[in-house]
Amino acid sequence: MSSSITCTSLSFAWPDGTPVLDGLDVAFGPGLTGLVGVNGSGKSTLLKLIAGELTPSDGTVRTAGEIGYLPQNVTLDTSLRVDEALGIAARRAALHAIEAGDVREKHFETLGDDWDVEERALATLGELGLAAIGLDRTIGEVSGGESVLLRLAALLLRRPDILLLDEPTNNLDLYARRRLYAAVAAWPGVMVVVSHDRELLELVDQIADLRAGEVAWYGGNYSAYEEALTTEQEAAERMVRVAESDLRKQKRELSDAQMKLARRKRYGQKMWDQKREPKIVMGARKRAAQESAGKHRILHEERLAEARERLDEAALAVRDDTEIRVDLPYTAVPPGRDVLSLLDLRLAYGARVEGGFDLRGPERVALVGRNGAGKTTLLRTIAGELAPVAGEVHAHVPLRFLPQRLDVLDDGLTVAENVARFAPDATDNRIRARLARFLFRGGRADQKAATLSGGERFRATLAALMLAEPAPQLLLLDEPTNNLDMASVRQLTSALESYEGALIVASHDLPFLESIGITRWLLLDGELRPTSAQELADPV
Repeated sequence: MSSSITCTSLSFAWPDGTPVLDGLDVAFGPGLTGLVGVNGSGKSTLLKLIAGELTPSDGTVRTAGEIGYLPQNVTLDTSLRVDEALGIAARRAALHAIEAGDVREKHFETLGDDWDVEERALATLGELGLAAIGLDRTIGEVSGGESVLLRLAALLLRRPDILLLDEPTNNLDLYARRRLYAAVAAWPGVMVVVSHDRELLELVDQIADLRAGEVAWYGGNYSAYEEALTTEQEAAERMVRVAESDLRKQKRELSDAQMKLARRKRYGQKMWDQKREPKIVMGARKRAAQESAGKHRILHEERLAEARERLDEAALAVRDDTEIRVDLPYTAVPPGRDVLSLLDLRLAYGARVEGGFDLRGPERVALVGRNGAGKTTLLRTIAGELAPVAGEVHAHVPLRFLPQRLDVLDDGLTVAENVARFAPDATDNRIRARLARFLFRGGRADQKAATLSGGERFRATLAALMLAEPAPQLLLLDEPTNNLDMASVRQLTSALESYEGALIVASHDLPFLESIGITRWLLLDGELRPTSAQELADPV
């Protein structure tokens, strides 16, 4: 029997009663499936329900085959040895005991038929770029990205029938991502991967789009999905235009009918007043006219209501993934103007900038490098949050820093109040008008920051920084696409298209970096040096 996942009438709500899924029916079969959807649509919750990490409030999850699950936030006990994290410590100890001449039965029972357990483990680590780690080191000695790959290695060694991956590339650098892509492409069973990583989603066989509590299926990879979605949306927008035209027509016809009825009523009243016909005849004529008018009005009102319904249905099919469009003229930096100067910089954790580095005009710089190379430290030093060990940092224009943690907002304040903190001289009307361009319209600007979803929080943070006064002419972004759904990434890209200042963006997301018009690529690997997108496309 082939491996599969079947969810029937699946429902789940958080303890406070907030619904996440309600009566979801979905099934996953062999092959690689990319599970996509806006932040808060329930993707991670669905994986946890399938993996047994959460219990549904109603409905069932049936799986044919063993499940391996890689959660979004991987936490491993730092005191564990690598072989313990891989789940092979007991078998490895039994193998070593047998090889040393200890032939007690318990060792053979522990080892079973897995005589090549150590070779398989080392081979798997090698495939994921972890050959240098070895099996005897402790987890505390490996980086965060390496711990994600270790958890994946443990799953691969178990050889489950079904593999569930939740945002597996979030904390991986470019080099580790390449290893994970290769492992995903070679997977022979059922795989469901939740990700915003476009390169990873280009490897899948089909896309499952979780939206408004239902799953829509699209054959092919993410590019094929985008193409199909574009065609769908164009058709949906045409239907909206047709429905709007029909609604206008029904409104006109109702208005014309009301005018005709009013004229008839005036004529009838005139005849009554002049008493040109017998009273009984005029009474009968009046009743007949009233009945006819009533039927006529009801018919037109029904047609109008139906037209409104068709418009509502058509509008529901159009996605509300609106792009941010803002006008930020005060962020403009003239070509050639000095923006940032670094001189013989030594950072807190060992990285350095030899000699001088200058940023001029509206340059867009991509800062790349392995995890732990010091990219965040460099950005925080430029932003003035960390003092350099040695050397100088000179920012010649106003700057703002968007950290990975998105801890810029005060959770106790509304979105509008948070923006006001960064622009204290701006009027409330001006703040709200500009927030509307960041998709916080009307009452949405009065939401408390603590209640925002991940995508909303990101937009609010971006609005607070970009609408700050004085206007920032240098933006520092640290892994801005981590944990963002595709719609939010598009919104970020469109906002940055409107930004006219200089950018320094630390990211492992090459498609995103290429989409925002990077003009200079810098690799931080001990020290800062120039690189290129082509060189990064095939890292060794």
